[in-house]
Amino acid sequence: MTTDVKTISFARGAPSLDLIPVEELKQSADRAFTNDPAGAFGYGTAVGYQPLREWIADQHDVDVDRVIVTNGSLHACALMFDRLVAPSDKIAIELPLYDRSLLMLRQRGADLIGFPLQEDGFDLDALEAELNGGLKPKFVYTIPHFHNPGGCTMPLEKRQRLVALANEYDFLIVEDDPYRDVSFEGEPLPTMLSMDPSGERVFYMCSFTKTVCPGLRVGYAIASTAITKDMVIAGTNTYISPGQASEAILNDYVRSGKLEGSITTIRNALRERRDALTASLTEFLPQSKFVVPAGGYFLWVDLGEGVNTDEIAAKAAEAGVPVTKGSDFMIEGGTTSLRMSFSSATPEDIREGVERLAGIVNG
Repeated sequence: MTTDVKTISFARGAPSLDLIPVEELKQSADRAFTNDPAGAFGYGTAVGYQPLREWIADQHDVDVDRVIVTNGSLHACALMFDRLVAPSDKIAIELPLYDRSLLMLRQRGADLIGFPLQEDGFDLDALEAELNGGLKPKFVYTIPHFHNPGGCTMPLEKRQRLVALANEYDFLIVEDDPYRDVSFEGEPLPTMLSMDPSGERVFYMCSFTKTVCPGLRVGYAIASTAITKDMVIAGTNTYISPGQASEAILNDYVRSGKLEGSITTIRNALRERRDALTASLTEFLPQSKFVVPAGGYFLWVDLGEGVNTDEIAAKAAEAGVPVTKGSDFMIEGGTTSLRMSFSSATPEDIREGVERLAGIVNG
């Protein structure tokens, strides 16, 4: 790639700097450090910054002992998988699936049972058929809102059905939900966590990376009291506590009433960027197929037979339009697909980037 070519990235799902509430976070930092210097600057414990932990518990209407605040939701995911996954455990997953989750499950020796994504999420007919045939998964792992990378959303009826299947066939649900608030239209759907009065069936993860600021690195998990306690012990034995200063800043920010404004800013910008990406794909790559996401950060684009996206991704990076190859999100295959993020480029740059990408695909 020549140095004078502007890089337009479709690779990473993070809000661009213009969407981050920099001034408001500076004000929250000042208040947090003034009002609670001992809490913000001390070690803390592995549960996370206690006032933020309590705020999260209130938002989800769960006992605070079920909440652990972590260094991003991927950290929560790793701690949870360490507690739940033993070698050869059968884990039911969606395909394609977020590449980091897929990697972590593989690293722990899970026996992965993949179910292709439908336009409305997990194929529950296929899952139920396998359950009837004797499949006994330890858990089903799902990203129900604005799937990474698929872009699809699981409707209410499917959520209710999945919880019912979990109760009937005695498996857990791991609900990975960092994109829930980044919706472009419609009313928010309830979490499966909220459909589990026992507190033992659905384990949940979320993050403030997509709604406030990636650099704060704050996520959380909600699990059963016993599993959360085990996660806290593991945290204590490895890193003592997550970053108390970051969590204190975030705690002030969410309690100041600014969070909804931040989410609105991100929603409006990403809706416009999604529309620019879908329109540009239709114009420059009319053979492409994708689900138009109702929120989130990603589009899963299938370019059709005869295309090798492993090769295209390498060429795209050289041309200054990095994308993520589809094979990263699959157990096998995926070489006709790409994941494209629409979060970090302007609509004008998105159009230019897709035109550049189309030259590579069609060249």
